[in-house]
Amino acid sequence: MSSDLPEELRETLPDELRELGRGMRVPDVDGATMAERVLAQIIAEAVPVPVAGPPGRGERVRAWARRRWRLLTAGLSGLLVVLVLTPPVRAAVVEWFDFGGVEVRYDPTASPPGSPGAGPPGCPQGLTVAEAALRAGFDPVLPAGLGEPVAASVSDDRRVLSVCWGKVRIDEFRATIDPLFYKATPVPAAYTEVDGRTALWFSERHRLTLKLVDEAGRSYGYEVRAAGPTLLWQHGGLLTLRLEGVESMERAVKLAESTR
Repeated sequence: MSSDLPEELRETLPDELRELGRGMRVPDVDGATMAERVLAQIIAEAVPVPVAGPPGRGERVRAWARRRWRLLTAGLSGLLVVLVLTPPVRAAVVEWFDFGGVEVRYDPTASPPGSPGAGPPGCPQGLTVAEAALRAGFDPVLPAGLGEPVAASVSDDRRVLSVCWGKVRIDEFRATIDPLFYKATPVPAAYTEVDGRTALWFSERHRLTLKLVDEAGRSYGYEVRAAGPTLLWQHGGLLTLRLEGVESMERAVKLAESTR
C-alpha cells in the first residue's frame, strides 16, 4: 500500500502514526479485544462532557469547538482502526511498528541471510542466569516448561540479556524508545495477546538486525542474521521479550504467559 501513497505522505505517515498512538489512551475493558478497546476509546472521546450550570456565550462556543475537535479526532482514530483491521493495510501499519525497543518493518522483498533450518544462536558467554542478571542489572523472567537453561549471555552494553535452551532462546531488555532490534519480515506479523497485552507473532524466517553498542554506549555496527518463528511481547510494561525457536504460536503464547 505504501507505494501508492504520495512521497510526502510516505515520509511523514510513520511519525504521525506513532504520535497518534502515543496520544491514544486505551481503556481497560474486561474481555474486550484490542480493537474493541480502541473503539471504546473513540466513542468516549466523541461524547461531549456535560458542563454544570448554564454556560455563557463564550463557553458555548468553546464547547462547540471542543465537540468538533473530538468528532474530528474520533473520525481520524476510527480511520486508523479501520486501517489496522483491514489485512492489506495492516501490513503497511506494521511496517512502521515500534514495540518497546524493536522496530518492525514489513518488506515483501526482505530475504533473511543463511540457509533455512538453522536455529537461533546459542549464548556464547556461557554464563549462569544469576551471573547474567548481575551483569545486566536486572532479573530476567523465565518461562515454565523449558527446564533448566543451558546458558545465558549479556550484550556488550549490558542492555540485552539472553537465555538459551538448545534451539530456543529468549532475549530480554528494558523497554525503550530507541530500537535495539530491527526486524524486516516478508510476511506480515500476526497480532495476538499475552496476559491481555498486545503481542506480535512472526511465523516465518525473517531478517533480524541487532544494534551493537559498547559499554560506553557508543554504537559500532550491526549484526545481521536470520531469525526463525518469534513471539514478541512485553512483561509488566517494563521488559520487552522475544522468544525465538518455538514453532507454534499457541505454545509460544503459553510459554510467554508462564514467565515469572
